Amino acid sequence: MPSFKQKLADPTIRMSMHVNVIPSAVTTQAIAASGADVVVIDREHGAVDYGTCHAMIAATQGSDCAPVIRVSDINDAEVKRVLDLGAEGIIFPLVRSAEDVRRAVASMRYPGSMGTRGFGPFIAHSRWPNDMMSYAASIEDRLTCGILVETVEAVANIDEIVAEEGIDYIILAAFDLSATMGIPGQFDHPQFVKACAKVEQAVHAAKIPLGGIAMTEEDAAERFAHGYRIISGFDVLHLKAKVAQTAAWARRADPVHAFVKENGKAAQHSLTVPH
Repeated sequence: MPSFKQKLADPTIRMSMHVNVIPSAVTTQAIAASGADVVVIDREHGAVDYGTCHAMIAATQGSDCAPVIRVSDINDAEVKRVLDLGAEGIIFPLVRSAEDVRRAVASMRYPGSMGTRGFGPFIAHSRWPNDMMSYAASIEDRLTCGILVETVEAVANIDEIVAEEGIDYIILAAFDLSATMGIPGQFDHPQFVKACAKVEQAVHAAKIPLGGIAMTEEDAAERFAHGYRIISGFDVLHLKAKVAQTAAWARRADPVHAFVKENGKAAQHSLTVPH
């Protein structure tokens, strides 16, 4: 099976990514088994502690789904720790400048490959078919660095950001970006549309895979039409939407009442007495 990094390198491949905010290995396993290319275990906004994070990473084993972690910030200690749990990559929030990109990339790499990551993959090496001392060399070609463009500063600095080495993909975070622009959720606002176009143009010109949120098939079609290669959703929002849909089915009509009204008491008897 190709790794997530190998898929990113093939411009013909489109991918699905699901942000996993529910702290549950069962949820992660279900996402992985459903065909997702990537599960983003969320330690920025989710309720995921380190022990649960390890179980969630392990729950992807045997699937074609890469476990990556959204960390809370660009922090050497946190990045090192989640990579040492066996993660296949990191997504960094609140990247505002080229300097932020350099810090993010360095936090994932060992010294010798222009990095600052401390060595101690006591847990991580067991996820891959190698021993602990060969982990560092083998993981270098598999780890992915994703960044979120979600601030007005990132939009302003996007040309410098995409020029930095080490970015494997970029996610345009519409919810956060619209909020930092003071127009939360107004995705058709002219200023927001202009900001997205600027990011898209710069990322495509740099030949970096671009991703964005797509909660419906129509959203996905629009992202792909704009050259995006990754579509993303949220487990808890998908869950709520599906439950709301089935609840609406139940409230839309009362099939027993409707049947009885049309067919009389004999019909009621046939519905209530087992045959």
